[in-house]
Amino acid sequence: MSMSKFNQLSKEDLQAQLDHNRKKYHELRALHLSLDMTRGKPSPEQLDLSLDMLNLVSPKDFHSQGGTDARNYGGLDGLPESKKLFSAVMGVQEEEVIIGGNASLTLMHDAMVNAFIHGVVGSKKAWRQERKVKFICPVPGYDRHFNICQHLGIEMIPVPISEDGPKVEMIEDLVRKDSAIKGMWMVPLYSNPTGTIYSDEVIRKLAALPAKAEDFRIFCDNAYAVHHLTDAVNQLNMLTACKEAGVPDRVFLFGSTSKVTFAGAGVSVMCGSAANMGWMRKHLFNQTIGPDKLNQLRHVRFFQDAEGIHAHMKRHAAILKPKFDTVLQVLEEELAAHSIAEWTKPEGGYFISLDTVEGCAKRVVTLAAEAGVKLTAAGATFPYRKDPKDQNIRLAPSLPSLADIKQAMEVVAVCIKVVSAEKLLEA
Repeated sequence: MSMSKFNQLSKEDLQAQLDHNRKKYHELRALHLSLDMTRGKPSPEQLDLSLDMLNLVSPKDFHSQGGTDARNYGGLDGLPESKKLFSAVMGVQEEEVIIGGNASLTLMHDAMVNAFIHGVVGSKKAWRQERKVKFICPVPGYDRHFNICQHLGIEMIPVPISEDGPKVEMIEDLVRKDSAIKGMWMVPLYSNPTGTIYSDEVIRKLAALPAKAEDFRIFCDNAYAVHHLTDAVNQLNMLTACKEAGVPDRVFLFGSTSKVTFAGAGVSVMCGSAANMGWMRKHLFNQTIGPDKLNQLRHVRFFQDAEGIHAHMKRHAAILKPKFDTVLQVLEEELAAHSIAEWTKPEGGYFISLDTVEGCAKRVVTLAAEAGVKLTAAGATFPYRKDPKDQNIRLAPSLPSLADIKQAMEVVAVCIKVVSAEKLLEA
């Protein structure tokens, strides 16, 4: 078949492409595949990397370095040695760290709910007492962030993300005029799903936003702080940038080991100014008697220090990078010459962002599912699950085997060819 760009083909040649790829699609569908690329779940091989951690707290050795019995109540904001370890990873001071349970999403949700019910440091009243509350949401972005806002009735304002971060000028214009905009989401390193690395310039501009709301907050989800596929990235810390801008209370910084150790049994982290951490501890006091300190002990003993975490993540990268390379190779070989899709080439994180021809993403996802390849729902990377151009698809290569990824991506490529040809023939 011709490798020409689809939009340059005659109707006859385009129909021939459609017929050819429909035939190939039905051949792949007849294989009765069952492959899942819906979420960024670590593979069994990645989870196996941390198995030794399960043996590091024994019936005779369950005390912290300071003598705390990790089996008992207490330690509201985490063991000192745990805060020391993760402060080094997050680039903050030990007193600026709270250690939570297994999911940073829980800390993000609780911080947002507390802000909504009680207000934050500097609030004149609780956010729920405002006529309206709005949040800036860089897109495409993380569906779970959007779900929290939607759950609380917070209006979301999508702002496009570019190669070095979200469109700062657009955000500046929005927050300068509207006091109802109480904050924004951001994933500064290897953004979900684009893999974008925010530049230091963008981070400084976000820290110094001329927000009309005095209690404006940035919810900075640094989920992929150590998830490099190649070389590590030295990026300006968001809390440091806010301090330099004279607004130390502006940011809540989050992270976890969900994709470092065990996705369902990791350790979460929240960081911020002394005032913000005092605010969060006050609310935690009414919520819990303390976190899982035995799990914190396991993590501290397993990693020892930040260098231990970085060494561990190189073993993750050795498993993940060939999978990302395979996705990119199939996309390049099958689609590049046709100019019917664009995709990111991330240096870390867990996702690849794929854009189809406008108006095609939902049908591509449906066809792929009917052929046994489950993808993240089209629209999930936008507020209210509404992609205005119906073109973005999040690819998650981590869970399937290398062979399965190749087969899954061949299905995706064929689906894109079929749907693109259908769309162009309709025009």
